[in-house]
Amino acid sequence: MKLIKYPKKQDWATLLARPSFDNSNLMNTVRIILEDVRTRGDEAVKEYELKFDKVHLDSLLVSSKEIEEVDGLISEDLKEAIKQAAQNIEKFHAAQDQELPCVETMKGVKCWQKAKPIQKVGLYIPGGTAPLFSTVLMLAIPAKIAGCSEIVLCTPPNKEGKVHPAVLYAAKVAGVNQVFKIGGVQAIGAMAYGTESVSKVYKIFGPGNQFVTAAKQVVSLKDVAIDMPAGPSEVEVIADETANPAFVAADLLSQAEHGVDSQAILITSSEDLAEKVLVEVERQLCLLPREELAKKSLEHSRIIVVRDLEEVIDITNEYAPEHLIIATKDYMSIADKIHSAGSLFLGHYTPESAGDYASGTNHTLPTSGYAHAYSGVNLDSFRKKMTYQEITKEGLRSIGHIVEVMAENEELFAHKNAMSLRVNEIINN
Repeated sequence: MKLIKYPKKQDWATLLARPSFDNSNLMNTVRIILEDVRTRGDEAVKEYELKFDKVHLDSLLVSSKEIEEVDGLISEDLKEAIKQAAQNIEKFHAAQDQELPCVETMKGVKCWQKAKPIQKVGLYIPGGTAPLFSTVLMLAIPAKIAGCSEIVLCTPPNKEGKVHPAVLYAAKVAGVNQVFKIGGVQAIGAMAYGTESVSKVYKIFGPGNQFVTAAKQVVSLKDVAIDMPAGPSEVEVIADETANPAFVAADLLSQAEHGVDSQAILITSSEDLAEKVLVEVERQLCLLPREELAKKSLEHSRIIVVRDLEEVIDITNEYAPEHLIIATKDYMSIADKIHSAGSLFLGHYTPESAGDYASGTNHTLPTSGYAHAYSGVNLDSFRKKMTYQEITKEGLRSIGHIVEVMAENEELFAHKNAMSLRVNEIINN
């Protein structure tokens, strides 16, 4: 992990650059697979499962028997943890379900909105190096609260054709309708286009590797909506002299162990803390089962010492981190000045891992600087808002002339006529 002291502002962009990898052939490969799935459906999906996940599948759907069996395959302790996390996530997201007001913009002119669920949603849960059953909760629970009638989940099976039991248990707790043993680009294609087994959905959610991310981007151009642009996971920690170096190092490493392309950044105005955190990172790193993976992530991670709190805030807003931990004495005043971050973790006792699993907030967040413009997944992600308006005769008298003048000046005379006919009727009767 590199330690940089007092960089010049013109060097910030270089220091904060996310890791990049050669993907020149990626898009072409992704498009070929997607088109094959669109054309041949289940047959193509099964062939790609054999090719990429090394498993021959007779059926893509996880059977009800397989779901029933998971109760005996995971510990009671894990089951209770999943259920409690689910309750917290449900409680936080249910509180976002607010009724929208009806507004009378002029006398007799009423406008309002209603939130309607996206009827069919698809959730992608990666297999990879860890079974992300927590992501099942983060996506399926708000989808259920929002009222989505069909929640489809795709996740890669192991070489025995089985889905990790914790993933299935979480799907059962969260109310997923169907689970399919499909991974990678072929899973995104199956949900985007529909196959003999998998229903076409209207929006796809969930993280994935660069192939999955590319596939989501391709299908979003004209076939289906997606949650957000996504990239490798990242964390920034803001810390001062009151921070515990061991806590800060643990937070940095908890992000680094996600994958070789993850990034961890510490921003501080304390040289002493920076040096202590560097020592702690080295000490804790060798204790991790995923040490080699975390080491590669730390190669493009940074500890940056800046001059003062103003620079801390400015560099943070430029980076726009996915996760932001503020481990300082006066963390609330700093948090109020941050305008670009996916999710904030405040104080010395709030690790990112709480939000990753069980505090209640959602861990599906904008990465790669997209926090400048995107929110994390929330209840509204699973809904669209329809607007309504109702105009009475009195309302026509209020608004009619305004519409006529504007339509005439845009030279859209049919628009004007649609209003004029109504205005004339109420004037003449």
